[in-house]
Amino acid sequence: MQHDFLGDTGVRVSKLAFGTMTFGNEADEGTSAALFARCRDAGVNVFDCADVYAQGRSEQILGKLTRTCRDEVFITSKAYFPTGSGPNDRGSSRYHLVRAVEASLRRMGTDRMDLFFLHRFDDMTRLDETLRAVEDLIRQGKVLYLGVSNFAAWQTMKALGVAQQHGLCRLVCLQPMYNLVKRQAEVEILPMAAAERLGVFTYSPLAGGLLSGKYAAGARPAEGRLSTNAMYQTRYGAPAYYEAAERLAALATDRGVHPAALAVAWVAAHPAVTAPLVGARNLEQLDAVLGASSIDRNEALYSEIAGLWPAPPPATDRNEERSAHNYGAR
Repeated sequence: MQHDFLGDTGVRVSKLAFGTMTFGNEADEGTSAALFARCRDAGVNVFDCADVYAQGRSEQILGKLTRTCRDEVFITSKAYFPTGSGPNDRGSSRYHLVRAVEASLRRMGTDRMDLFFLHRFDDMTRLDETLRAVEDLIRQGKVLYLGVSNFAAWQTMKALGVAQQHGLCRLVCLQPMYNLVKRQAEVEILPMAAAERLGVFTYSPLAGGLLSGKYAAGARPAEGRLSTNAMYQTRYGAPAYYEAAERLAALATDRGVHPAALAVAWVAAHPAVTAPLVGARNLEQLDAVLGASSIDRNEALYSEIAGLWPAPPPATDRNEERSAHNYGAR
């Protein structure tokens, strides 16, 4: 497993990261332990979690698994989404974030969170309040680094600006959705991350299982998130997504690799991506995605896979700027 720097932090992280959303959900405690062990054997040192995963059970299981190797792994978690029925059991207010981080630390049985993500932009809370709350948690040693998940590029830049204006700790990492059929991050988020030297852990490289090889234009398995989860059905419901999945599977067959490994390798090949977050319900699924680390991520293969789905237009919508028919570059 290769390792790379997380932005400009000086911390080296594995080129594949493991998302623990299945811990306590589709993966029971024994299966979670087996998945964790296989990741460690493969050289993965980043384990991503959130307080809402399995109503906190994912953090509890991850905490148990890291107890004997805590200083060898890089643990992340997140807060924003509802964790209870109370009116303040959500959001990015100081009131909620301090309690959320302390609750996560108790569940994981650790004294600090290596990277804490704001799970979503909070439209109702001033960014300076949010960032000052995280600054206090960092000064107390409960959080080492700050990241943001599901932020637009302008929201991220606003957070960077507010932090600089008030002398607060700078965020160091992003966690956007990115896969072959969800490429909006290419327009502004990934270029911004590269320009600002931010780390990037992308999530959903398999598009909720769509790109795992199980789905095609005429193949819709009865089990899986795309068949049972309304959120994923809404996100990936268009027939064109399934046609792209079928084309990717055919290309993988031609190359002699697993479709899931090819999908993950394509995401990992983007120069702004530090590591894709991969997940699994069992060892068979995990072994498939870990195969991405052995695929040669050359430019020709990257372009061939990219051609299976339309690239999003540039932020200005001036498509001609990507052709020879423009006013010229500097």
